[in-house]
Amino acid sequence: MKKTLSLEHNYRPSSLAENAPAIVMLHGYGSDENDLFSFASELPEAYAIISLKAPIPMQPFGNAWYQIYFDANDGKFSDDEQARESRELIAKVIDEIGEQYPVDVNNLTLLGFSQGTILSFSVALSYPQKVKNVIGLSGYINEGILKEGYKDNDFSHLNVYSSHGSVDMVIPVDWARNTQPFLKTLGIDCHYSEFPVGHGVAPQNFYEFKEWLGRQ
Repeated sequence: MKKTLSLEHNYRPSSLAENAPAIVMLHGYGSDENDLFSFASELPEAYAIISLKAPIPMQPFGNAWYQIYFDANDGKFSDDEQARESRELIAKVIDEIGEQYPVDVNNLTLLGFSQGTILSFSVALSYPQKVKNVIGLSGYINEGILKEGYKDNDFSHLNVYSSHGSVDMVIPVDWARNTQPFLKTLGIDCHYSEFPVGHGVAPQNFYEFKEWLGRQ
């Protein structure tokens, strides 16, 4: 049964009665909770799936985790303050999920796309005790929205899968290529793949991260 969380969400229960591994989905800029949830049926039945709706409504439709100002003087500008607020909100919702749904709080995977990936990395690096795995699709790490002192965190149990389209015109692939070396400096294991697509998820990308998740 669907519960009330601080963010609107879609929920697919696990085939397990309790202590289920959970996947929390964070959609991209201008999308909503139905987007990533559309492939929930393709993910293992043992996982409880919670797909969150970002808090900032956009016109005429869609939502964002933070605003992106495309007409800023220095080019595209992200509102890092809003991003940090969303980081804290997601961390709070993760706690609510653990309290209200029959999930294993020690086996939670954040699955993000684009802006949802940027927030997934932000939450996992700021609060690694809340997250076991990150599947980051078509995003990157924005160090400006990580919690102060994050480098002192214990990342020993955190695993990361990162992928990007080699011809992505929205988020440059060079930004994503920094992910693996950045995480390596923190001692975090990261699998990184590129696929010959733009800003999207190729079918082989989907199969690969599913296989990766199965090994964790």
